[in-house]
Amino acid sequence: MKKNVLIVGAGGVGHVVAHKCAMHNDILGHICLASRTRKKCEEIIESIKRKGSLKDPSKDLYSRHVDALDIEALVDLIEDTESEIVINVGQSYINMSVLEACIRTGAVYMDTAIHEEPDKVCENPPWYANYEWKRKERCAEHGVTAILGVGFDPGVVNAWCALAQKEHFDKIDTIDILDVNAGSHGKYFATNFDPEINFREFKKVWTWIDRKWVLQKVHSIRVDYDFPVCGSQPVYLTGHDELHSLSKNIDANSIRFWMGFGDHYLNVFSVLSNIGLISEKPVKVAEGVEVAPLKVLKALLPDPSSLAPNYTGKTCIGNFFRGTKDGKEKTLFIYNTCDHAECYKEVESQAISYTAGVPPVAAAILVAQGVWDVKKMVNVEELDPRPFIDLLDTMGLPTEYVENPAPFVAPEIKSLESID
Repeated sequence: MKKNVLIVGAGGVGHVVAHKCAMHNDILGHICLASRTRKKCEEIIESIKRKGSLKDPSKDLYSRHVDALDIEALVDLIEDTESEIVINVGQSYINMSVLEACIRTGAVYMDTAIHEEPDKVCENPPWYANYEWKRKERCAEHGVTAILGVGFDPGVVNAWCALAQKEHFDKIDTIDILDVNAGSHGKYFATNFDPEINFREFKKVWTWIDRKWVLQKVHSIRVDYDFPVCGSQPVYLTGHDELHSLSKNIDANSIRFWMGFGDHYLNVFSVLSNIGLISEKPVKVAEGVEVAPLKVLKALLPDPSSLAPNYTGKTCIGNFFRGTKDGKEKTLFIYNTCDHAECYKEVESQAISYTAGVPPVAAAILVAQGVWDVKKMVNVEELDPRPFIDLLDTMGLPTEYVENPAPFVAPEIKSLESID
């Protein structure tokens, strides 16, 4: 049985991961929070104590400083803390260094987002093949369990795809993953995740249609859908992590990701984009200093974790499936709704961070119990989805099902460019 968890990253998602690990430390053992900014770790620990989240007070809960790009420092930290499970929720630039440290020490690795290089944006698909999957053989050789993208999307939505393929359909034609936030944070403009990583997603839209990669413009294709609880909401075709593994591991003709954006968000985003403020390319200012505009924008926008106290409303994330079962056409919507105020009441977080932070803890529990300790690199849809979904039902993220839901009708999507 695996024990002792090292959490790398102390942002909004790390906050939730730490709370939920503390609630299950009778299984997970000692918990260490590590970040470049140790003060943030200590603030999370204070929140855990304030909310009484620590289930077993005999287990240690503590923090350490680490530069997660320093592989040797990570190796030392894993060994010093005797951590057998590492949950990486830092910026996606650090994924490969944390994974390397886990391979060298034999620790379990898991993350919630795909790896990125600072100077490269929206590389050619499938994205996992550019970095993560190149380490598959080494993970298998060393018997290292590495679970990629085990947040909500990617993560839970991948498990729903596996569940649909296993239990609900004989053949899946189309999967539409829909993500909306029908909530309000009271700020003029903010992002729910790290602004730098968030905006880097909105450069190109790679989507999987008729078993080919298709390129589309950002925010150019809209569908209005009547969501459970959240009502009618606009969603836009967007590129996203999970498409890049699902296209390989799930037998479906088309798999698309749609994200909800309001008019105000799109207007502000358009202005920021048009004047170059979401560029990751450094520019030289009058004083001769080079700075990336996107990093300046990140410094100016609210820290996503600061939104939690005033957030109201709900999120809804779901998978709309079309296919056949027993020779008949079938549609199914598998989804979750999450309440911002309830999340804050439980763990002093907003629902976006909550939905991303609870699943890796559920995965860690399954690994600790030996259920998901597969000793190789996998994406979530390659694992048995049932124990994961059942566990999440008890941890604040229940899965709901609607047979014959309101139809999701997307326009014909013509490719600007496609690759095999």
